[in-house]
Amino acid sequence: MDNITEEIKKYKLTSYSHGAGCGCKIPPSVLDEILKQEISQSYFPNLLVGNDERDDAAVLDLGDGTAIVSSTDFFMPIVDDPEDFGHIASVNAISDIYAMGGTPLMAIAILGWPIKEIPPSVANQVMEGSRKACLEAGIPLAGGHSIDSPEPIFGLAVTGRVKIAQLKKNNSAKVDNKLFLTKPLGVGILTTAQKKQKLKDAHHMIARDSMMVLNKSGEVFGAKPYIKAMTDITGFGLLGHLSEMCEASNVSAVIEFEKVPLLDKDVLDYYLTENCIPGGTKRNWESYGEKVGSISDYQKHLLADPQTSGGLLVSVDANHEMDFELLAREQGLELTAFGYLIPKKEKCIYIQ
Repeated sequence: MDNITEEIKKYKLTSYSHGAGCGCKIPPSVLDEILKQEISQSYFPNLLVGNDERDDAAVLDLGDGTAIVSSTDFFMPIVDDPEDFGHIASVNAISDIYAMGGTPLMAIAILGWPIKEIPPSVANQVMEGSRKACLEAGIPLAGGHSIDSPEPIFGLAVTGRVKIAQLKKNNSAKVDNKLFLTKPLGVGILTTAQKKQKLKDAHHMIARDSMMVLNKSGEVFGAKPYIKAMTDITGFGLLGHLSEMCEASNVSAVIEFEKVPLLDKDVLDYYLTENCIPGGTKRNWESYGEKVGSISDYQKHLLADPQTSGGLLVSVDANHEMDFELLAREQGLELTAFGYLIPKKEKCIYIQ
């Protein structure tokens, strides 16, 4: 067994891919072009959430007060360790169900593997990591599909359910709502440092540990009517996903920059000076920069940083701010509002 383990460690997964994690996502502006549709889907009246709403998952009304929630997410390696890669990719995919206020039911795997470059024993460890994440979420990894591909790819298609009354979409945020984030930012910077082989040993687990945390709290948040909207923060960064929420809800947002949670400010500052800026940050900004008010390069590098398996962005009725903080604490989260929503203005987002 030790010999197998040592053999697996020789394969640094991030060296086999051109991108990493959710930083591989197609930029929002390009995605707009891809998703343009000529055929109306209005003849599916029980489809509560589809492509046109840019939410985290599709939702189909079952006619009994509940709905099926369905989503898929996959990407290229964000870490070198194969078990961690499978675990993180799975946590990231399951998050889409939690972001809708739903309960995951089962998952099926999506695996692309360069079978002539990396042995199947390494892919086996990716699958083991996925099984562990699914077990933690209380769901089976019930099947999947695999292909021979030039770069390693892994993710899940996840099915869940939700009471329609508790469905949390990104188009129901309200003026004066307070904004919370359940995980700190900075994953993209640290994983870029790893890919550039600049990540110090002391910082190796910071991003990895954050990415492996399930967003289970979303299932609990779904039951609270004072929580008005939710989405998760992934490859488009905080600015991208917040702008989607603002546009869908016809509001604008104010970010109080000093209150935005970060993984470790000093560590992130160091790697920014080392030019560990993901390519996804630039692509993100090119896609939605005109929607954001005055901002410094430093703020941009943090707020447009592509997250992988990021936290939930939660829009909360200001009258229940303390109730939400207590609820979050019961879920093991110490949260403070980092911004608030205002009536729609010229820009989607303003930075203070």
